[in-house]
Amino acid sequence: MDSDKHLAKLDALCSADLTAEYTESDLYLAGPGYRIVRLVVAQAETVDDLHAYGLYISQALNARWGEQHDPWGMLTLRVRDERGEDIPEPWLVTSRLMDQLYLWQPPGTDRWIALGVADRPPAEGPHLLAVAADIAPV
Repeated sequence: MDSDKHLAKLDALCSADLTAEYTESDLYLAGPGYRIVRLVVAQAETVDDLHAYGLYISQALNARWGEQHDPWGMLTLRVRDERGEDIPEPWLVTSRLMDQLYLWQPPGTDRWIALGVADRPPAEGPHLLAVAADIAPV
């Protein structure tokens, strides 16, 4: 895994035009005001490996952007969704894919950057995903 390349992608997401058409092969999902990209698609890596690598990347981002918000558990969003609440993207889809997110609002931006391991549905295999959103977490 290439941490320098992944950190550069995360830095680029801080200023990327989220309304522009996105054609890179690592795109997972995009919509108005957000983009989700694959940093790592697990092959030989296990879910535990991806969580450890995600923690490593989050520590590097803490050094760049300051201490992150507490890891954000996604269970509450899943429950709210099941109750019929309207959860905006990208937070709805991330709650369905991940159990928790590391979350920052980098200095000098209004953007939210998140990092998490998507391990649902299991058939897709685990991914380390980065999320850039102009939409505040709910």
